Amino acid sequence: MTPTEPIGPLAGVTVLDLTRILAGPTCTQLLGDLGAKVIKVENPATGGDDTRKWGPPFVMDADGVPTDLSAYFVCVNRNKLSVAIDIASEEGAAQIRRLAAQADILVENFKPGGLAKYGLDAETLCAAYPGLVYCSISGFGQTGPNRDKPGYDLMAQGYGGIMSLTGDADGPPAKVGVAVADVVCGLYASTGILAALRHRDRTGQGQHVELALVDSQIAWMINQASNYLIGGEVPRRKGNAHPNIVPYNVYACSDGYAIIAVGNDRQFLRFADWLGQPGWADDPRFATNPARVENRAMLEAEIEPRLKCLTVAEVIEALEVRGITVGPVNDMAEVFATDQVAARGMRVEMESQTGPVPVVGNPLKFSATPVSYRNAPPRFGQDTDAVLRDLPEGE
Repeated sequence: MTPTEPIGPLAGVTVLDLTRILAGPTCTQLLGDLGAKVIKVENPATGGDDTRKWGPPFVMDADGVPTDLSAYFVCVNRNKLSVAIDIASEEGAAQIRRLAAQADILVENFKPGGLAKYGLDAETLCAAYPGLVYCSISGFGQTGPNRDKPGYDLMAQGYGGIMSLTGDADGPPAKVGVAVADVVCGLYASTGILAALRHRDRTGQGQHVELALVDSQIAWMINQASNYLIGGEVPRRKGNAHPNIVPYNVYACSDGYAIIAVGNDRQFLRFADWLGQPGWADDPRFATNPARVENRAMLEAEIEPRLKCLTVAEVIEALEVRGITVGPVNDMAEVFATDQVAARGMRVEMESQTGPVPVVGNPLKFSATPVSYRNAPPRFGQDTDAVLRDLPEGE
């Protein structure tokens, strides 16, 4: 398909994307959704981003043959142009420098120091192009004793603590079901880039923004990290239960599971009354949230058998009218079948060279400058000629 002109709050901004896998592409896709022109550089020696091969499933061509658009690649590479450049060659490195000269933002996730031998590191390019916002993403960051260690999401989840809190209380540690350390790192990166871009637009001065998977994973430990730093006690796995709120859990019903989150004592009064236990509201073991946290096991043992006699629908209907947060545990088919997903535009069909490609929508809603879905995830190198043809001669 022919790329369309950028629109949105970042229209006119050019991003040079030297990232692959997930954290970096998450960041640059978000910038692309907001209207930036994103030029994704892929290695011709490897056939491009590693995730192009991370399947099945793959998008099929008209003859039913798998393409290089894996579902994994598709999830974070829309609104980008794919350019095949070998940065290890003199010609390729020169092409990157010429692209950087025209870019507002460069994002890379090579190992720390890995781009210096090509003259594409932050120090070199920021000196050459003082207005450039240069963002580096790595496993452990550009400093520290672990600087040179490689980093993937699973490592970050283990090192940064989330796995110690995920899973059943008596079971082994478990990772979150998606590569959430990568995704949140990409979101932090986009926030940092936009802040640096704001500074650049006010002063003309670009800068180097750098972050690590592990740092960002530690940062989003939020209340669990704060519980440890303030209380001094190492948090333990509690399954789906909340460390600071009770009841707040996934409960078995007669035909499935329901999520119930009782956020304050007023809600607990209504919850207890619904279960036929109005006396709980005056019981010193349960009357306040700190007391319920202290007597968690005792209260849960009272709640669970009562809910097992009810269907999920009955629980949801009863608690919604009482103003208590409640909901189902949906699988992916159920998620995308909901009228809420349709109303919020969270499934989008994009036209590509191979036909329609479904993607997950962007959650941001703007009143004046909406996100856009201009270019489907690209085939490897499909925009090389068009992008390089427009480059000025020389470095």
